[in-house]
Amino acid sequence: MIKESSAQLVLEAALSTGGDFAELYMEDTVSNSLMMVNGDVDNATSARVTGAGVRVFSGVRSAYAYTADTSLDALIGAAKAAAAALASDSRMTVVPFRPADYSVAPRIPYATIDNAARIAKMREAHLAAKAYSEEIAQAIVSLADIDKTMFVCNTEGVWASDRRPRMRIAVQAVAAKDGDSQTGSDSPGYARGFEGFELIDPAACGREAARQAVTMLHADECPAGVMPVVIDGGFGGVIFHEACGHSLEATSVSKGNSVFCGKLGTQIAAPCVSAVDDGTMEGEWGSLHIDDEGTPARRNLLIENGILKGYLIDKLGGRRMGMEPTGSSRRQDYTFAPTSRMTNTFICAGKDDPEEMIRTMGDGIFAAYMGGGSVNPLTGEFNFAVREGYLVRDGKIVAPVRGATLIGRGADVLMKIDRVGPRMWMAQGMCGSLSGSIPTNVGQPRIRVSQITVGGKGGTL
Repeated sequence: MIKESSAQLVLEAALSTGGDFAELYMEDTVSNSLMMVNGDVDNATSARVTGAGVRVFSGVRSAYAYTADTSLDALIGAAKAAAAALASDSRMTVVPFRPADYSVAPRIPYATIDNAARIAKMREAHLAAKAYSEEIAQAIVSLADIDKTMFVCNTEGVWASDRRPRMRIAVQAVAAKDGDSQTGSDSPGYARGFEGFELIDPAACGREAARQAVTMLHADECPAGVMPVVIDGGFGGVIFHEACGHSLEATSVSKGNSVFCGKLGTQIAAPCVSAVDDGTMEGEWGSLHIDDEGTPARRNLLIENGILKGYLIDKLGGRRMGMEPTGSSRRQDYTFAPTSRMTNTFICAGKDDPEEMIRTMGDGIFAAYMGGGSVNPLTGEFNFAVREGYLVRDGKIVAPVRGATLIGRGADVLMKIDRVGPRMWMAQGMCGSLSGSIPTNVGQPRIRVSQITVGGKGGTL
């Protein structure tokens, strides 16, 4: 993307006012996005975005400037703009670069695929959703693929590049009857080329979205109360991601804005709980070969048998915390400075019988599929919707329920997990934070929380 001699000039300009670290990030991203509504292609767009950003540190202070113009003059201009925001007596030099290319080309690049092939996959999902039931009133299918090439170099000698293809299909089905309607969805994706469809069955996605919608259409309102809840795997991991994962990022920890500050080596979860953030899982939605600071991705153990073992740390957060980066620095694109973020984050598999969890829980709720929610990272307090839930009476699933919400604090819920199943699986999402929206996987096995507050309009359990 840039010659070494030119990059050195940019970094030297960034250090011109006395910063002690400088970094240049560049990207070239090609994307395609299509939407189909009830079988008709409603929108199709293609875009190419290029740009660069320059970041400067002075101690734990930082400044960032970016530009869509990647000419040498524009890059030096951005470097000087960032440098102007910081001034110190430090005088650093640029360490000789150590070139490393982590790029792996997709087996089937998106550039070799025409929109007819994309539309054929979308139509499979649409037809399957509509065929599932006469109660499916609408099916919306979207497909997006992105091929990003990124490069980063810095004054410590990093010179690294990576290629990041990602693809995802999303199906939303609406079931309606007698003036009532409910939605269901399924949206798998991978960090792969078009060969990702070898792992995704579009028709199965359509049927799953329709099944959820029809099931919830015939569900009663969920009762409220404090009760045991079994939460299934996959998207069930969104609670750990939001209520705990964000509180383990240096973005919060380094500023003292996390409930888990100063808790390394202490028990923060039940002994049956271990958790990991792993950016090295080949081809997974949240994976990368290097982070956006050029640090190789790695598997980070966060919790082991209930004991807090680690945080997710970027370079600036590491300076504040006196700790090394963990390959966790990410950003949406060049218009954002990077910060600590999750990749593929999950509760690890345990040994408990998934059926026994329900059989011995008494009265409660089985949350088969979680929806969105909100969380306060400082306190860990959360409120999450249950997209697909079932009432459990005397250890037996008796009926679907809708409108359920799970309410609590992440630290409390971690301590109240008393069962963890043997099979972990993940689901795909987009995570928003200070450095923009990025692809992340959430995951867990089926787990049981012995007691949690459930909100609902169906009376008291």
